[in-house]
Amino acid sequence: MNARPPTGLHHVTAIAGDPVENLRFYQGVMGLRLVKKSVNQDDPATYHLFYADGEGHPGTDLTFFPWAHAKPGTPGVGVVQETYLTVPPGTLEAWEARLLAAGARVDPIVQRFGERALPFADPHGLRLALVEGPDPFAFTPWHDGPVPAAEQVRGLHGARAPLREIAPSERFLTEVMGFERVGEEHGWVRFVLPGAPAGGAGRILDVREDPDGRRGAWGVGSVHHLAWTVADGGHQVTLRDAVARAGRRPSEVIDRFWFRSVYFMEPGGVLFELATEGPGFAVDEDPAALGERLILPPWLEPYRPRIEAVLPDLSGALPPAAAPTAAADAAVAR
Repeated sequence: MNARPPTGLHHVTAIAGDPVENLRFYQGVMGLRLVKKSVNQDDPATYHLFYADGEGHPGTDLTFFPWAHAKPGTPGVGVVQETYLTVPPGTLEAWEARLLAAGARVDPIVQRFGERALPFADPHGLRLALVEGPDPFAFTPWHDGPVPAAEQVRGLHGARAPLREIAPSERFLTEVMGFERVGEEHGWVRFVLPGAPAGGAGRILDVREDPDGRRGAWGVGSVHHLAWTVADGGHQVTLRDAVARAGRRPSEVIDRFWFRSVYFMEPGGVLFELATEGPGFAVDEDPAALGERLILPPWLEPYRPRIEAVLPDLSGALPPAAAPTAAADAAVAR
């Protein structure tokens, strides 16, 4: 390893169906704040919706391309099977009740690598798991949301993916990306990026070898890519060069306006991104009003009338949020 590793997950991007249903679930049920309402920069006729904590910190960000008429994704090797989100210890039962009340498909609470986890699926079939653990990243509660601050999702915990072969991915993850292999359980091998907090929250990738598994395919209900955080452009270029030397053919640096991105496939077929910490979501929007209006990067602004004409209307998708109680908000500070 001759380049500084990423510091953890930056965001996870998935493919959704109807954007109104997506908004109702992730903001109205999961209590994540819509911090940026924009478009897919490679397909501006569709939204790109970014959900995060109260300030949109890197590492708390779950994003979606809502393609309402796309086919469902095909589970299989090379496609992320499940995304983990960190929640505070002792909150899984409350989350289980909340998700069941919303009609979500919820599995029993389980233990994985010593952590309590609640697996479930969103309305479009995306598999997620809430995992109790320490706050993985800088976190600001969203006090106007429907979930009490003491129970809110703290950030991205990790992800799991089946691979046809583990060995090539293990070499790449450990020798190029700086991951450490830390354990194996029920066929899943855990890799963790170095650094705090203890336990690896926010820095986890679990993989399982499935030599006879079929290749998965992107579609509604599947993860499109995992983005890993690099501090700045210099860190990004150094790590990109290491990825290129490993033969993974990374993209050039792409300006996404709120961060800069480099994309490549790891050897098992999972699409990775290296995303810079900044400049962040408040660079073009009042922090108090994040997500309230359609924001376009400058190079798409001339096409705003055409873009707005084809995007579905999201206004009125949610009833006014019921603010959590003051006592529940105060509990997060204890």
